Amino acid sequence: MIFESEELDIEGFAQNPKNRCYLCKKELFGKIIKIAEGSNLDDNGDYRPGLQAVAEFGIKSPLREIGFSKEDIRALSGILGLPTWNKPSFACLASRFVYGEMISRERLAMVDKAEQLLLDLGFRQVRVRIHGNIARIEILPEEFAKLITDDVRDKITQSFKSLGFTYVTMDLGGYRTGSMNEVLGK
Repeated sequence: MIFESEELDIEGFAQNPKNRCYLCKKELFGKIIKIAEGSNLDDNGDYRPGLQAVAEFGIKSPLREIGFSKEDIRALSGILGLPTWNKPSFACLASRFVYGEMISRERLAMVDKAEQLLLDLGFRQVRVRIHGNIARIEILPEEFAKLITDDVRDKITQSFKSLGFTYVTMDLGGYRTGSMNEVLGK
């Protein structure tokens, strides 16, 4: 089943409040209430405001309910021969923005194109976090050496600047889910 959704039309979403995921999930679940939701056990360990919408709509999360983690899902998918068994995780592009920073189609496209460039260069798991005019690159630590080779670094810097970023940085903490949530509660 395919349906159209325009997150930027959801009241309050573009202002990027810390409960942005809740606003989006609430809108989406209103449209797809009969479809099972795909959260898993790993979603319990981080700030996930979208789970509030899951609860409010009584959406079933079968993978989470039976205690499946991302690793369990990958393992079973591999056993079943599914072509996506080792696909990198990919969260909503809005999760790349600092809470409170405006989200626009143009800035979403900047992030999307920046991440696609990194994937095209062979990086396996990437996030480009956007902080104003700064792109903060998160990749797996074992791929740091590849990123800082002169030719790759230059290509990334030039490409990101052509997308509209003024500064291009690498997060020494490496790729991690929910890194934008590290500021919550502080």
